[in-house]
Amino acid sequence: MPGLIKRSLNTPDETRPFEAGMGQLELVDMEGASVGRATFQPGWRWSEHVKPIAGTDSCEASHVGYVVSGRIRVRMNDGAEEEFGPGDSMVCPPGHDAWVVGDEPCVALDWQGFVDYAKPSG
Repeated sequence: MPGLIKRSLNTPDETRPFEAGMGQLELVDMEGASVGRATFQPGWRWSEHVKPIAGTDSCEASHVGYVVSGRIRVRMNDGAEEEFGPGDSMVCPPGHDAWVVGDEPCVALDWQGFVDYAKPSG
């Protein structure tokens, strides 16, 4: 097990932009795990701004996250839906679409699902 680790999302190891300038993902490597911060701009929708990058029909990442600001709505492939806002923690299994609700960017942290998120397939 590694010793004490400090990384800052203000100086990420990697930044991945979303399609059409609709936000970005910033990642830090915690030596075997990654922590990500995504900023989703108003109008952002996974099926429009990440699907072309991921090349899958729906988001296949499994998220364990926390919404810092803004609002995001998630619809699972089975039709279940939930909206998350500031202070909400989430567990979201693979197989979903998501979009920003309202006119404020949504900022979310994720400890599980961002390692391959918005990473070109192939």
